[in-house]
Amino acid sequence: MDYSWYMSMKRTNVYADPEDLAIIKEAAARRGISEAEIIRQGIHLAAMANRVWDEPLFSRTFEGSGRTPTKHDVREAVADAVRRENGSGTTA
Repeated sequence: MDYSWYMSMKRTNVYADPEDLAIIKEAAARRGISEAEIIRQGIHLAAMANRVWDEPLFSRTFEGSGRTPTKHDVREAVADAVRRENGSGTTA
C-alpha cells in the first residue's frame, strides 16, 4: 500500500458521540475501508461545506426590471423562445 500521502497529514484528537462511532465502525466494515478513512472523508466534506470563497460563484449580474416575473411573463418568455427556435410566428 502507498503511504506517501501520510506524511502530509496532521494528527488531531476529537470527541465523538459513541453512537456515531458505532455507525462509522459498521460502515467501515461493510465498505472494507478503515474507520479513519471514513472520518477523513467526513472532515473533508465539513471543511468544504464551510469554506469561504474569495470570489462569489456567480459574479455576473443581469439586466432586469427589478421585479419578480409573473406566471404570464414566464409563459410569454418561453413561448417567444419556442417561436424563435421554430423560426415561426406561432407556437407548435
